[in-house]
Amino acid sequence: MQSRRQKPMSARFAVIRGKRLRKAIVILAVLALALVGSWFLLRDVLGTEYPLIPVSSGSMCVFQVDCDGFTHPFGRALHRGDLVAVQGISGRDVQSAYPDSDIIVFHTPSQEDGFTISRVVAKEEIDGVVYLRTKSDGQGTHRWPEMPDVKEYEYWSDYRGNYTRNGMISERLLVGKVVFRVPWFGYLVFLLFSYASVFVVVALIILVIAVRFLRPRFSSGKRIPQASLKPNALDQKSGDVSRNSLFLC
Repeated sequence: MQSRRQKPMSARFAVIRGKRLRKAIVILAVLALALVGSWFLLRDVLGTEYPLIPVSSGSMCVFQVDCDGFTHPFGRALHRGDLVAVQGISGRDVQSAYPDSDIIVFHTPSQEDGFTISRVVAKEEIDGVVYLRTKSDGQGTHRWPEMPDVKEYEYWSDYRGNYTRNGMISERLLVGKVVFRVPWFGYLVFLLFSYASVFVVVALIILVIAVRFLRPRFSSGKRIPQASLKPNALDQKSGDVSRNSLFLC
């Protein structure tokens, strides 16, 4: 009799576990689709393939102290750990009137997957191609907004033709211009894309699914309340009748 009662009980908990597992998978899938959709939406709105880029160095910081993003996070400079929003722009539309010139993001010359953030100090069109001369705000003797010397300009070179010229970068390397920054969120991006964080995220996902999947199994071993073990009125009445019949006999 006990085994007959356990079978439907275990089957019911198996159904509950399956529903919880499917629910967890659906939630994770919705979150992943939301993140991917947001990324493509930003690409379309800002008009660039890389709309968000974290700042990995303090070369654009004009303060004399360490630019870790915590000392003066809202100062007028780019700090290490900032997350910048990038808007696509053509080379001809880049503002080069220093010190009010644009801060641009471009593919680092001679590198396949690197980015550089720097300020434009001059531009020149040669053979129909716009070339941009850059300088980091926090590098050199004259920091932004002081007018730098020519020797303080950054000199770029690339093995590919028409990607650099006379130390300037070609508009072919241009990703876009910086439109605003968000302090500290760059550190979060670095953390999410590190190898250690990938394993942590995967472990957390497995843990969440396991907890939601195994919770009914542990809850199935709950004790039955004592109130439910008390005989009902009908059983008690039948017991009294049987005892009275014994006395009558």
